[in-house]
Amino acid sequence: MKLALWRDRLLQQEDLNFLLTNRIPRLTLTRLVGWYSRIESPLLTRFSIAVWRLFTDLDLSEARQQRFRSLQDCFIRELKPGARPLAAEAQAILSPCDAIVGACGAVEHQGQVFQAKGFPYTVGELFGDAARAAPYRGGQFVTLRLTSSMYHRFHAPADLRLEHVTHIAGDTWNVNPIALKRVERLFCRNERAAIHARLPDGRPIALVAVAAILVASLRLHCLNLLLHVDYPGPHELPAQGEARRGEELGWFQQGSTIIVFLPPGFELAVQTGQRLRMGEVLARP
Repeated sequence: MKLALWRDRLLQQEDLNFLLTNRIPRLTLTRLVGWYSRIESPLLTRFSIAVWRLFTDLDLSEARQQRFRSLQDCFIRELKPGARPLAAEAQAILSPCDAIVGACGAVEHQGQVFQAKGFPYTVGELFGDAARAAPYRGGQFVTLRLTSSMYHRFHAPADLRLEHVTHIAGDTWNVNPIALKRVERLFCRNERAAIHARLPDGRPIALVAVAAILVASLRLHCLNLLLHVDYPGPHELPAQGEARRGEELGWFQQGSTIIVFLPPGFELAVQTGQRLRMGEVLARP
């Protein structure tokens, strides 16, 4: 208990938190931790998970397996069948992942949204393409932050027809609330992949997966590629295929952020600070 109190007090010191997680060689450390996480050693993995638990609320009780080959194997763990039931509302947009709602609201007609109070960015810059951002003006967005201890796989929020993925190389700033209050347009600076799809009625939907410091890697099943800080391209990737509601789309190899964009005609069912599980209602038509 005393250790947990000490840990929480330390991590709540904003200046120290920002210094420790951002004022370091971010890309170098990300590559190093990526290498370390892939080492297959039962002893080293058990030790790493024990240290991880000192700093997070890591809970592996829902994991399909309890023994892991590597730290990465634990990061991308699958859950026991039935651990994430889907909401019964057939027309609702579901949360694609376990997350904390970092921000949500309307996409302004200029295409502007907010990562934190007073820190705007444009959807066009986030997507890397203003034309792809146009359908979401006047719509809704939800920023879903995955902490490092959460389930890292993400799923289709509705029945989808996948169309295109744009990979945008970038930095690996921490995406915690402290950094979001200090670094302007942070999501537009980081490594990310914009996944463009359509709902059964033809309306567009987009999920932007934003990587962060440490293991900034993303695997999408529709591409069978691992997108990471050293991925050489191509960066415009056709992604023909369909995904059923709740079907797994891919995974992060560490905690990060997914930003969901919906066109006009949806009403959000969540609020900032809310904790969600994959399959819970995110928005309704």
